[in-house]
This record gives sequence, C-alpha cells and structure tokens, in this order.
Amino acid sequence: MARILIPYGTSEGQTARISDYIADVLRADGHEAETLDLKHAEHDLPGGYDAVIVGASIHAGKHEGYVGDFVRRNRPALENLPAALFSVSLSAHADPEEAEKYVAEFEDATGWHPSKVAVFGGALLYTQYGFLKRMMMKKIVGGQGSTDTDTGRDYIYTEWDGVRRFAEEFVARLGPRAAPE
Repeated sequence: MARILIPYGTSEGQTARISDYIADVLRADGHEAETLDLKHAEHDLPGGYDAVIVGASIHAGKHEGYVGDFVRRNRPALENLPAALFSVSLSAHADPEEAEKYVAEFEDATGWHPSKVAVFGGALLYTQYGFLKRMMMKKIVGGQGSTDTDTGRDYIYTEWDGVRRFAEEFVARLGPRAAPE
C-alpha cells in the first residue's frame, strides 16, 4: 500500500472534485490517499508520502500561482518521488492543443517535468456565477462556437473514465501493492 498525496489548486471547485475522485480510485485499489487544498495549506510537501499527484486549474490562460509556488518550492522532493500532474480547464474540452500548451508553460515556469501528465475538461458553472461573470462566460463560450450558452444550467466536461484511467495507470507504475494482512 502506498501513501499518495494529491495537492491541488482550484478556483471553482472542479479540480477539487477531480482530486477527490482520484483519491477514491486510489483507495479502492488499496492505497492510502489524501487530498490537500493548496490555497489553504502550507506550501511545503509533508513527509511520509510515497507518491504525489499535483492538480491545478487554468483560468485566464494560467494555472494558479500558488500551485506553481508549491511546485517550485518542492521540486527536489517531487523529482525524487513518483509524481504526476493533472491540469483542468475548459480548453481541455474545447481545444486540447491549447490545454497542452498551458501544461508546457507550467512545466517551463516551474522547472518540473513530471513523468505522467493529464489534461481534463473542467466545468462551466453558470448557476454559481454572479451576473457579470455569467454573461462574460456566455459571450466567451458562444464566441468560440459552442452552443453551451444556456445560463440556467451547468456544463460538466470532465471525462470521469479518463480520470479513473489516469489514476489507475499512475498507481500501476508504483509496482505491485503489498498483500493484505
């Protein structure tokens, strides 16, 4: 059994939901998994973990600055552990190449190049936005040719089977788990 930490940054909650889902998948496979919201935590990687999966969301073309700070501060530890990165954005749904570009920019800015990376679609949460943000997001999404402009509902673009596969492939690289006692 491995102890796996999932530190993440989220602006609207979808990255937190994905982190929780990954933790559930890892636990179902017999591992110990904990999530950590970096916005409300110390920026030092706690000890005692066998692996780390960092999650970050993209807003206005950038990942959260505090996630980048966490990675830069803890890069030596991240490079000495099995570690992965997942990035969450609307771009991953609408323009995967753009989402990959954001990941490359994050890697360049932090100097960290994890061995496993995934991009996941985020969520368009119209019902949780204030009036101005709801109208701005409707205009942006409509301008990109999407028909997802009904502001009376939310749109979830996360492909949960892909998230599960990412988590399963990550733990498969850790090696065989110990037999239960």
